[in-house]
Amino acid sequence: MGGHDHDCEHHDSDHTHGEGCGHEAVEHDGHTDYVVDGHLHHVHGDHCDDHGPAPGHGHDCEGHDDGHVHGEDCGHEAVEHDGHVDYVVDGHLHHQHGDHCDHHGPAN
Repeated sequence: MGGHDHDCEHHDSDHTHGEGCGHEAVEHDGHTDYVVDGHLHHVHGDHCDDHGPAPGHGHDCEGHDDGHVHGEDCGHEAVEHDGHVDYVVDGHLHHQHGDHCDHHGPAN
């Protein structure tokens, strides 16, 4: 699955996330993301991927009920994404993260 570009309206296209960029850095799934307007941005080559809501902000999705847990035989297609397994729900990727889902971008 490719094409997880995040067209972000919260900073200009010349912005580069990194030390001193003005956004909070957080560890997420073994890498560093940056919090922008409640979402995690992950630098990926020459663009940012949206790695879902920042910690404490579960992905509020109408694709399944709040109690749904993704896993083997959950009814959603499992796909490899950035070294882990996500699940396709209504055209985007869900990543089970504790008791909630993170939005990991479009499923292209």
